[in-house]
Amino acid sequence: MFIALKTLLHTLLLPPGGPLLLAGAGAWLIARARGGRLRRAGWVFLAAGLLTLWLLATPVVAEALKATAERCPALDLDRPVSAQAVVILGGAAGRLGAPEYRGEPAASWELLERLNYGAFVARRIGLPVAVSGSHDEALAMNASLARDFGVAARWIEDRSRDTFENAQFCAALLRPLGIRNIVLVTSADHEWRAVHEFSGAGFTVVPAPVGLYVPHEMRVTGYVPSALALAVSTAALYELIGDLARRAFEALHLRQHTL
Repeated sequence: MFIALKTLLHTLLLPPGGPLLLAGAGAWLIARARGGRLRRAGWVFLAAGLLTLWLLATPVVAEALKATAERCPALDLDRPVSAQAVVILGGAAGRLGAPEYRGEPAASWELLERLNYGAFVARRIGLPVAVSGSHDEALAMNASLARDFGVAARWIEDRSRDTFENAQFCAALLRPLGIRNIVLVTSADHEWRAVHEFSGAGFTVVPAPVGLYVPHEMRVTGYVPSALALAVSTAALYELIGDLARRAFEALHLRQHTL
C-alpha cells in the first residue's frame, strides 16, 4: 500500500505530472469562472504550471538540480578501500527476453551505467559483488554482469521495491555472513540517500557514485527545453524530496522514542 501511494504521489507531483496538473487547474478555472479573483487565479496557475514545466525541461536548470542532489564525491580508487563486498543497486526495470540478446535479460541504460562502474570497481579492488533490486532488475543485473563484464554476482537480492528495502534485505542477506563494510554503487544523485539507508541498516558504507555531474560551458541550447533535461530534473527532484522525507521520518521516529 505504501509503495503504491508513493508511486501515485511521484506521478502526480513530480514533472511532468505536477506542473501539468497545475496548468490544467488554471485552465479549468479560466473556463468556469466568469471573472474576478478566480479567473485571475486561473491565469496565474496556468502560467505557473507551463513556466515551471519549461524551466525544468531546460538543461541549465536540470544540471543545477542534478549538481544539488549529488552530495557524495567520486570514489578514489588510488587509496585503500576498507570493504568486504561491492553492492550494486537497481534503479530501472530490467528487460526480460530481450530479442537482441536471444531472449536473455538485459539492463536498461541507467542500470547498465551502474553495472559498468560496479564491475570496474570490483575488479580494481578484488571484492565479490552483490546485486539488489526487484526480481526483473536482479535477473537483468546478474545476466549483464556475467555476459557483458565477466563478473559473477555472488549474492542476488531480488525482492526490494525501493531503497529502504534494498538496505533491509541486503542486511538480512549479508550481515549474517559477517559482511558489514561495503562499497555501495548507485547513481550519483541517488547515492546520498542510499548511503543513509544502508548505514541505518547497520552497514559501514563507502560511497561509489556513478554519473557525476561534470561542469562545462553552457551554450544557447542549454536554455532550450528537451525531454532528456526534464527526465534529469525529475530524477534530481525525486532524490531531493526523498531525502527530506527520510529526514522527517527519522525526526518523527526519534521524537516518538524520546517521549
